[in-house]
Amino acid sequence: MIGRNAEIALLEKMIAESGTGLGNAVLVRGEAGIGKSALLAEVVRTAGDDLLVLRVTGVEAEAELPFAALHLLLRPARHLIPGLPAAQRAALLGAFGESQEGAQDRFLVGLAVLTLLADLAEERPLLCLVDDVQWLDRASVDALVFAARRLEAERITMILAARDDGTELPVHGVPELRLAGLTRADCETLLAESAADLVPEVRDRVIEEAEAPLRHRPDLSWACPP
Repeated sequence: MIGRNAEIALLEKMIAESGTGLGNAVLVRGEAGIGKSALLAEVVRTAGDDLLVLRVTGVEAEAELPFAALHLLLRPARHLIPGLPAAQRAALLGAFGESQEGAQDRFLVGLAVLTLLADLAEERPLLCLVDDVQWLDRASVDALVFAARRLEAERITMILAARDDGTELPVHGVPELRLAGLTRADCETLLAESAADLVPEVRDRVIEEAEAPLRHRPDLSWACPP
């Protein structure tokens, strides 16, 4: 993937570390169309067959439906729900509208998500991809962030990706990786491979748009936001 070698290397390192029991999470942010989804797809492509991948993409039409995104994400792990501690199981099934046993306690729902993902990762290392976080329902975001902040001893990497449009996301305590535009050299390489028939004037205009703002390499220390 042209122009994203540093980002890919960073995410691949996270996945390798989580495979040894050092779980981790990151929020990838960037402007619309900058390549967040393509980056996630490339990470999956290079991750290897031993990895179990769960994924969900936010849909604006479901942003007001509590736990809608979580319901989609956890479908491959539903066979493990009966083995959850009783209070967590009741909270999660209540969140999904499948039980009236317990109140929808947000703490217990988050704990149930963490337990369920950890149980699933006992079978195979787990990569959890959550794209378009800006369109996820708030209840799902809260549960996923709760789990993301507690993955230290699990074989799980959670990558959340969101549009960087200046609005604040309810994602706190998770390291951020910000994407910026490609450099001119990267743009020229990309266009030479994918759009060689563009006339020079159009090619130069595309490159000018991609150069603003100038691209910076990711901060590999990624200070965790408050």
